[in-house]
Amino acid sequence: MSLTAGIVGLPNVGKSTLFNAITRAGAESANYPFCTIDPNVGIVEVPDERLIKLTEVVKPKKTVPTAFEFTDIAGIVKGANKGEGLGNQFLSHIRQVDAICQVVRCFEDENITHVSGKIDPIDDIETINLELILADLETVTRRYDRAEKLARQKEKEAVQEFNVMKKLKEGLEEEIPARAVPLTEEEMKIARQLHLLTAKPILYVANVSEDDITNSDDNEYVKQVRQFAEKDNAEVIVVSAKIEEEIAELDQDEKEMFLQELGIEQSGLDQLITASYELLGLATYFTAGEQEVRAWTFKKGMKAPQAAGIIHTDFERGFIRAETVSYEDLMEAGAMVQARENGKVRLEGKDYLVQDGDVIHFRFNV
Repeated sequence: MSLTAGIVGLPNVGKSTLFNAITRAGAESANYPFCTIDPNVGIVEVPDERLIKLTEVVKPKKTVPTAFEFTDIAGIVKGANKGEGLGNQFLSHIRQVDAICQVVRCFEDENITHVSGKIDPIDDIETINLELILADLETVTRRYDRAEKLARQKEKEAVQEFNVMKKLKEGLEEEIPARAVPLTEEEMKIARQLHLLTAKPILYVANVSEDDITNSDDNEYVKQVRQFAEKDNAEVIVVSAKIEEEIAELDQDEKEMFLQELGIEQSGLDQLITASYELLGLATYFTAGEQEVRAWTFKKGMKAPQAAGIIHTDFERGFIRAETVSYEDLMEAGAMVQARENGKVRLEGKDYLVQDGDVIHFRFNV
């Protein structure tokens, strides 16, 4: 899957530090020979305890996790929608990503100046969100004017499009992001053609100091971000970018010890990867054999042939059926042989919707 989440933020909020941690913790590029990694793209492994357990059961020669991309978006300042600063670059980069991770500064540090002279996470969020809204408003207004002319001719499709543009325009003028404008499923199909920036799903990354990471619920700035995100129907991940950068330098055993010392179960980066993965509607299925146990990313709602095509186009083209067992059933059985004997292995056809955690062997003939 080529979906990617873009990391955005104002200057000096910790965006670059967090992205450095992502690139240092990056997936082994040798496992992904068909990926071209640009300087501003970091590929990370998706943490998944199930892959470890599958490896213990199957005992393959190698194990390959699935991966996920983060894109570092150019910095932003007020007036980006008019080309201020790196505004044009910022907007062009953000159009290419599928979800937005907005890093928000929730720490005090007199040695790191804030672009507006004060720490105010809500003002930071609103600065970026407003730039995206203004850019979208420009896009919608152009389409609105054209649709209005065609709608006067009473063409059914033109009238439908005009109604959608009207709803979007009115919402954006009220500073409501496109994703929050109430549209029917049919209207959403029309809206998607615009590729609006504020239609992209978003999560907020509250960057706290090293001292606040274990008691972030007491951080007033984090509380403000959570309240804002609740209204935006968005998730908040709390990280300390500085700590994540340090963790990225450690091997797995050292990382686990470091997290235990801090009293943290999961690193902020792992939480961010998992949340971004889910934000995009992604899930994981597995293939398991003596040679390899591997995790594969698929889009929720995919049917078996499409999911097979992620491995190779021949698998989709010549799809016959999918021999499937759920991860839970396989773990309960303890081995594939026992899972078959227990009647837990199913033969699924072309209309089967692949589920997160499915362990699949695809049968195909080209």
